[in-house]
Amino acid sequence: MAKVHNWQLGREMAYPYEAAFPRRQFAFVFNINRCIACQSCTMACKSTWTFSKGQEHMWWANVETKPYGGYPQFWDMKILELLEKANPGNQNWTGKPSDDKRKPYGQFDGKTIFEAQNMLTPDSARVLGYLPTDEEWNSPNIFEDNPVGKKGVRNQLDKEGAALPEHKTWFFYLARICNHCSYPACLAACPRKAIYKRPEDGIVLIDQKECRGYRKCVEACPYKKTMYRGNTRVSEKCVACYPRVEGKDPESGGQPMETRCMAACIGQMRMQGLVKMNNDGTWAEDRYNPLYYMVHVAKVALPLYPQFGTEPNGYYIPPRWVPRDYLKQMFGPGVDDAIERYSYPDRELLAVLQLFRRSNRIIFRYEIKEGPQIYEATLRGRKITMYNDTVIAYGQNGKEIFRTQIEEPVHVRPNKHANSI
Repeated sequence: MAKVHNWQLGREMAYPYEAAFPRRQFAFVFNINRCIACQSCTMACKSTWTFSKGQEHMWWANVETKPYGGYPQFWDMKILELLEKANPGNQNWTGKPSDDKRKPYGQFDGKTIFEAQNMLTPDSARVLGYLPTDEEWNSPNIFEDNPVGKKGVRNQLDKEGAALPEHKTWFFYLARICNHCSYPACLAACPRKAIYKRPEDGIVLIDQKECRGYRKCVEACPYKKTMYRGNTRVSEKCVACYPRVEGKDPESGGQPMETRCMAACIGQMRMQGLVKMNNDGTWAEDRYNPLYYMVHVAKVALPLYPQFGTEPNGYYIPPRWVPRDYLKQMFGPGVDDAIERYSYPDRELLAVLQLFRRSNRIIFRYEIKEGPQIYEATLRGRKITMYNDTVIAYGQNGKEIFRTQIEEPVHVRPNKHANSI
């Protein structure tokens, strides 16, 4: 295997191919604190891409309730268990989060799915994984809104209380799509080399003509976002709505547009973009790209299960109320700092958070114009000051897409229309 640098792990790791990186990388940030599990994203994707015969079980975009829900069921628990068996007691992080872009979360000293060769058999994919059963694919919404799993009592409230900073009884909604990883496990496992990463935007696609339906990609993807279609006998996956990203949607006027799941989000918890890449696979400095800001400057957005080793390009702002150990297992060692910064946002972060879902066009740059102070208070012993700043979003062509303020305007109906519909 080749040696490649994985900046999310803070070290070199084994990977079946030499490193190669796109000019820009498709990436996204999901703010879990805002997700209401309305499933608008799920149905927007379903009605666009997976509504045909043989795709009934396919949900390229889904929202699952953690800790008990999952699509397919137990996907993360099973791969974590396999990694623990491959390297008992040593799946650990060392060091602390830092400003070093080559190891911002410290260093992961455990084994990735590419390095757990001792668990593979002659019939395995080239990376550690498993094939979910048909039953595990059947219930994408299992345990939705359920904080206690099977141990709950019907029509009876849980007897433990709920209060910040950590609720004793808790759940949260985890929205997921393909992470279009920098080191895709599906690509690494495919014996036909039918899976490729586009050089212009890093979107991972399956060449349907080359695929023979061996399902090695399904077995290998730790996030289980590659799916087999029985009636065509080939695998399919999220395509990141690449015609929209390319600016070919008639609505976009030739400018890059966000995916269907992003544009449909009612909770305003999604933002998708394209980030510049360095030759070593790290993100090139782009200080006023909102994704770069949230991941590398404010550091409120963290990768999903970075210890798998695929270097996912999906990032999440962790939920504030969930026990920290659970979140650190899911998002790595940057959780405490991310929640602290999100709970007490500075002036710039508060402005950037207003950019979510104000437009379906991809934002390449933002600018902030300072406004007057509008609010001051003490929150859990800390002073909070809010300013009515204006944040302006710009597209790929450098033209303004929109501008919005911290304080949303209030419109009062005239009395004669007070009760009209």
